[in-house]
Amino acid sequence: MAEETIKFKLNGKAVTLSTDGDRKLLWVLRTDFELTGTKYGCGEGLCGACTVLVEGDAVRSCQTSMKDVEGKNIVTIEGLSMNDQLHPLQKAFAAHDALQCGYCTSGMIMNAYSLLSKNLDPSVSDIVRGMDDNICRCGAHKRIIEAVQSAAKEMKGGMKP
Repeated sequence: MAEETIKFKLNGKAVTLSTDGDRKLLWVLRTDFELTGTKYGCGEGLCGACTVLVEGDAVRSCQTSMKDVEGKNIVTIEGLSMNDQLHPLQKAFAAHDALQCGYCTSGMIMNAYSLLSKNLDPSVSDIVRGMDDNICRCGAHKRIIEAVQSAAKEMKGGMKP
């Protein structure tokens, strides 16, 4: 294990870390930075529980190596709120009860953010397609779609991490 010095932005703050460049971002977030909102799900990049934003795009942190984030901007669920205000997606997920056990929720919200950053007026089928790779075992899918639609309306005002 050869350590590398890796610099990146995490939730708006410049950080430097000496670690193995092949180490997965998920474990760095959870252990080194104690940001536990990003969850370990399948470890295969299939469930979406570990989704974070890298340069604004949803990525599976369990499959992303530290050397792949060198110099990039990373946002986790903890970095989505601004000025002590929940992001519209966070508010919408709570308001629409778009969660049950909550395990998938942070990954769902981060994936929805990436989707809405490209399309603030998505159809139901756009949302279903865009969220299809995030798995909710509790069956809150209808409420998740409603939350994403509701957040899209509020985000048209321009709140970004």
